[in-house]
Amino acid sequence: MTRRRWIADQVTDNRAILIGEHADHLVRVLRARIGQEFDVATDGVVRRGRVVSLDAARVEFELGDEVSLTTAPNLTLLLSVFKFDRMEWAIEKCTELGVAGIVPVIARRTDAHLASASAKRAERWRRIALQAAEQSRRTTPPEIADPMKFSDAVRLTAGLRIVLSESEQKTQLRDAAESESADEKIILAVGPEGGWAAEELQQFQQAGWISASLGVMILRAETAAIAAAAIMIAGQR
Repeated sequence: MTRRRWIADQVTDNRAILIGEHADHLVRVLRARIGQEFDVATDGVVRRGRVVSLDAARVEFELGDEVSLTTAPNLTLLLSVFKFDRMEWAIEKCTELGVAGIVPVIARRTDAHLASASAKRAERWRRIALQAAEQSRRTTPPEIADPMKFSDAVRLTAGLRIVLSESEQKTQLRDAAESESADEKIILAVGPEGGWAAEELQQFQQAGWISASLGVMILRAETAAIAAAAIMIAGQR
């Protein structure tokens, strides 16, 4: 039987600890017991962990041998801020797929009230990513950055930078995915509802980003993010 995986909140020598809601879920919902074993991720390494003490607010593991892992994809999503319920769903599913990071971006077509409220949402997005990372047996959650202005985001660097564009007619995303190297850092930019503004696409082009398309269908922002992440990650494995 596959052991449930947890990402430790605290680590000291050969002990790992879950605290707060994290511990409460393990104790109250999953009814963990002293001596029960789980996989525990600490600093990107997964080790077998045996429960040695627990209460509603704290669970302590004694750490044992390392567990062998596959290499995680090196893909960061530059994700324009859109309706929060749909964006949370995209963050959850892209975390499950294995993205390394998500950078929320305030784009030209991001609604003003969403842009102003986005900074307060970052911690919630991180909690969602942590829960999804544990559910999908990741060693670490993706790094969720604080919301960033478009002018700063377009200058981010990577070995390969791709922007999804509805107006692109030559290059399909799957073709760009096939050209990447396995260890290359990749940034993939996904626009908001309504897509990138023309001047934003021009700035991407001027900054050296590759423009790519998901095809002729017009997708919702969250669908585009998930589909694009799946295509890119499949190309890295």
